[in-house]
Amino acid sequence: MSDTTPRFALPFILPGQAQKEAFHNEALALVDAALHVCVAGDPSDAIPPDPTPGESWIVGADPAGDWAGKAHQLATWSDGGWRFIPPVPGMTAWNVDAGYWLHWTGAAWSDGNWPVAALTIGGQQIVGPRLEGVPSPSGGTTIDAEARAAVDAIIVALRTHGLTE
Repeated sequence: MSDTTPRFALPFILPGQAQKEAFHNEALALVDAALHVCVAGDPSDAIPPDPTPGESWIVGADPAGDWAGKAHQLATWSDGGWRFIPPVPGMTAWNVDAGYWLHWTGAAWSDGNWPVAALTIGGQQIVGPRLEGVPSPSGGTTIDAEARAAVDAIIVALRTHGLTE
């Protein structure tokens, strides 16, 4: 049996282990940091100058100092110093400064874009996979310029929102 959990490397209490409370408390500190993660901003290599216990950041791709070797990990300040949690695919963090979710793809933290197959509200699909683009109106024997302008405006809005090509 391993000494830690497989996903977040939380320390197990082992039979015959001295100071079990230290291992239990370390596991609780890591769970506290990893549960419903809130971070101050996007990933960054800059270590905050005056962190408060419980505050968290996502370490950037090229960190130095206390964060050296901890690229992409969740860094949480505690009374005992920095605690780091390597992300697992699907891990999410609320970016407090920007007001959006970040997620770990397995290779990088997202930029706030959220990949989903569809958007469903109240059991009703609102947005699904993008369909082929809608062409602007053309042809016909009777041309109604106002109607064409209205349809063109709708098509532009759909394209602007990314709902069609």
